Amino acid sequence: MIMDGAARGINRGVLKLAVPSILANITVPLVGIVDLAIAGHIGDAASIGGLAVASMLFDLLYWNMGFLRVGTGGITAQAFGRRDNRSIVDTLTQGLATAWGAAFVFLAIQWLFVEVAFKLIVCSPEVEAVARQYFFIRIWAAPATLSLFAFKGWFIGMQNTVFSMIVDLWVNIVNMAVSWLLAFHTPLGMAGIAYGTLIAQWTGFLLAVALALVRYRSLLPEISLSRSVKWKYIRHFFKINTDLFVRSLAFMVIYVGFTSLAATYGDVDLAVSSVMMKLFMLFSYFIDGFAYAGEALTGRFIGEDDRPSVRVTVRVLFMWGLIISALFTLAYIIFPMPIIRLLTDDSQVLEGCGPFLFWLALMPVASCIAFLWDGVYIGATASAQMRNCMLLSAALFVLTYLLLRRPLGVQSLYAAYFAHLLCRSAYLSAGYRKNIILKGCNFQE
Repeated sequence: MIMDGAARGINRGVLKLAVPSILANITVPLVGIVDLAIAGHIGDAASIGGLAVASMLFDLLYWNMGFLRVGTGGITAQAFGRRDNRSIVDTLTQGLATAWGAAFVFLAIQWLFVEVAFKLIVCSPEVEAVARQYFFIRIWAAPATLSLFAFKGWFIGMQNTVFSMIVDLWVNIVNMAVSWLLAFHTPLGMAGIAYGTLIAQWTGFLLAVALALVRYRSLLPEISLSRSVKWKYIRHFFKINTDLFVRSLAFMVIYVGFTSLAATYGDVDLAVSSVMMKLFMLFSYFIDGFAYAGEALTGRFIGEDDRPSVRVTVRVLFMWGLIISALFTLAYIIFPMPIIRLLTDDSQVLEGCGPFLFWLALMPVASCIAFLWDGVYIGATASAQMRNCMLLSAALFVLTYLLLRRPLGVQSLYAAYFAHLLCRSAYLSAGYRKNIILKGCNFQE
């Protein structure tokens, strides 16, 4: 891609926003790797499977609240582009109020939720025991966890991925360090992993509050709780976030469905699927840095009504996406087993990963386009299109699995996951000109 002056400027802007996010995101898979490694070294396949099922239970709760980050980021970025301080502040207060309200509901229903979940999830008693212990400890981090969703989206929308990076790094490093310390150097064992997450989330929340108060203290006079809760001012927030909530439900069908269906094939296949998904997602944590940059810049340029810059941003994003995809594809082809051994030394799990290695080489290219479009569409607050895309993709995931499960067995899960990525890429690519360039954002005050 040959860049003119404007493109070079946007490329610098993309890197300025993307690099801090990537640095923070690198620690996200490391947390999962450390947790998985702790479980793999102090326990067995049932411990790995129990951790995977417990994580899935939190996915059931938290992924549905993913709109707190996504919606807050897109709305804030457009308000930033319009220089609308009132909307910037209202978006954060509305996000935090929604986060705490949802968290109290989750705490109230925790016992009922777990009982219903294990009526539906097929797993061994050993896996269930580990999962229950982990869940009932970590659930008390819910208010902090959901608030961090809103803060991260808000920081990104404010074109400040450095603060987002600082908070993420703090949470992830504390999580790894405390989980390791409690699991190996106290009698807590597996429970130490859950307590590590609990401590990390609450200290991260306090850090995010402190950073916001120090850096954006000039916005404090704009805070008005009475205005923030009036329907006139919150209808846009809830319109977009209702679409994104439905989108999160569709995500849940895919990602939670992947783990729960893998559990029906036994503890070893469940552990293998958990390891493989960690490796699938490792790539996403790199590409998401550019997706966040696309979100921030697309929202800002739409707020400024600068559509040419939106086009250039998209070209720059996909240039970097192809480079990163090529690097990960090579790494997964050349070093698959050394990477997997970082996660577990269980011989059954290592042997079980063999038949699925070819998916690692396919996933970066298949997912790159979908992940980058997500950032662009979020910045444009094109929430209805994102909702429709995920509903279609979830339906294709289910249909693919049902059609292939008899001839392919557990391989059908991976084929279904691959099919949903291709669907997302095609749908969002086809709608780019209509929904982003011609239509732009869905709302202007």
